[in-house]
Amino acid sequence: MDLQEFTKSLCQKYHLKPQRKRGQNFLIDEKVLKKIIETASIRKDDIVLEVGPGFGTLTRELAKRVKKVLAVEIDLRLAKALKEILRDYKNVEIVREDVLNLQPTTYNLQPLTYKIVANLPYNITSRFLRKFLASAPRPKEMILLLQKEVAERIVAPRGQKNLLSISVQVYGKPQIIAKVPKTCFWPSPEVDSAILKISRIKNKFWSRISTNNNHELRTNKSVSQGRADEEWFWKVVKRGFQARRKQLKNNLKGLLRDEKGYEKILRVLESIGLGPKVRAQDLSVEDWVKLARKLLVAN
Repeated sequence: MDLQEFTKSLCQKYHLKPQRKRGQNFLIDEKVLKKIIETASIRKDDIVLEVGPGFGTLTRELAKRVKKVLAVEIDLRLAKALKEILRDYKNVEIVREDVLNLQPTTYNLQPLTYKIVANLPYNITSRFLRKFLASAPRPKEMILLLQKEVAERIVAPRGQKNLLSISVQVYGKPQIIAKVPKTCFWPSPEVDSAILKISRIKNKFWSRISTNNNHELRTNKSVSQGRADEEWFWKVVKRGFQARRKQLKNNLKGLLRDEKGYEKILRVLESIGLGPKVRAQDLSVEDWVKLARKLLVAN
């Protein structure tokens, strides 16, 4: 019995119908399944947080290879079915909860000690990434099956940058591993998907980019640290992208709290090698970090 027939038989057995509003498109391609396992590079001592386990096709393969699988399923009926289907796998814990409300520390998931493997509903992708990248405890890696167009936006190079790509690339390194046609799911979604791997995730926000020898930032005691730094960074980035067709200097106008703020912005841009006509999409992640730091000092 192939995966599609197997999935349909389980739907019939448990009287379940895939719910479009919850993005229930079950993976039915064994080659894609194997590719996800391969990409995860899992080891026997790994702890995996799986999101959207469906009928446990991937969960079962993960459980054979890792120390523990925490499978999070929002659908009550599906969660009950999963507990029966996977009852022989003692290292699998089924959690019936919305992953966006999940508190990782409740399940002893510590920073950079676990991996996420997820078949993400398209409508929660941005919120999911924000939750697990912008908040602690961050995973050490993510392997995500998500909409191809979204994956392409996430890995966008300099010159095509967007708010989503910065939101991911400032925390880790995203890479598209494979394209996944919509025919690999049942029922088929309207668009194709992709396997996206996010590696080199850092626990501390600024640690992704070295401060090098920035004497001004190291000695200025008025520069706030930690969460305040991160909030300021996102304030700068969001302001920069608020009107993509405008030059960055105009989007940032008014950000600094003095009458010479516009002149300071021009000087800061010049100091990090950016011209006055540059736009937000032209900056690399490193440029944004340098810009935010310099503007924080100037403010």
